[in-house]
Amino acid sequence: MATPVALTIAGSDSSGGAGIQADLKTFAALGVYGASVITALTAQNTRGVAGIHVVPSAFITAQLDAVFGDLKIGAVKIGMVAERAAIEAIAAALERWRPKHVVLDPVMVATSGDRLLAPDAVDALRTKLIPRAEILTPNLLEAAALLGDAVATSEVAIEAQGRRLLALGSRAVLIKGGHGKGSESVDYLIDAKGVVALKAPRIATQNTHGTGCSLSSAIAAGLAKGEDLATAVRNAKTYVSGAIAAADRFSVGHGHGPVHHFHRVY
Repeated sequence: MATPVALTIAGSDSSGGAGIQADLKTFAALGVYGASVITALTAQNTRGVAGIHVVPSAFITAQLDAVFGDLKIGAVKIGMVAERAAIEAIAAALERWRPKHVVLDPVMVATSGDRLLAPDAVDALRTKLIPRAEILTPNLLEAAALLGDAVATSEVAIEAQGRRLLALGSRAVLIKGGHGKGSESVDYLIDAKGVVALKAPRIATQNTHGTGCSLSSAIAAGLAKGEDLATAVRNAKTYVSGAIAAADRFSVGHGHGPVHHFHRVY
């Protein structure tokens, strides 16, 4: 039996809660072998981002070709890409290697509020990566930023923004409602067939560092294992909800601590 393999293309989080580190923990927790291509190094902790060191695009290309040239990649998750040159390198590699599943998490702002994507890279993200994605996973703030619009505050507005994002070329959009209000955290899965609202109780914790990274990598893990998209999204939502609910078992850092990726194990 072939080992399911997923690849994360993202930035490194030196505190271990988000980015590449969160993705690899998620893949492992869900029974998938994880490979990684690092696009940027960040100096960060639970309180914020102190610095970003961008990996040159030629070396991003070298990493991508090394991984794709040897491993059978079942699904790709793309997270923090930082600069236009990185986006162009990734888009070119996706064109060369044609992976079956691409999950794009448009990481633009960290949980701490620090901006992670250069303004000139936003257009490249829209035109070069979104059209190659099977699913796009913005939160409410990122969906608004991608569209140059106000943050949606109603289900009607969220669906309208989702339709506009679909028009950019992604086959499906999952708008995450973690930044919303109310007793439930509702994510909206929008595709050509309609809209599905995925609900979970909103959990009162400040330990939410890496939730978006973990959700998108959990979707990629499901796709790598052969799940259809709707099933992968539902299972990922359940997994991340459990990781958030167990986050307070940890005492890590003094800001937004990490979720518990291995809550099903210990």
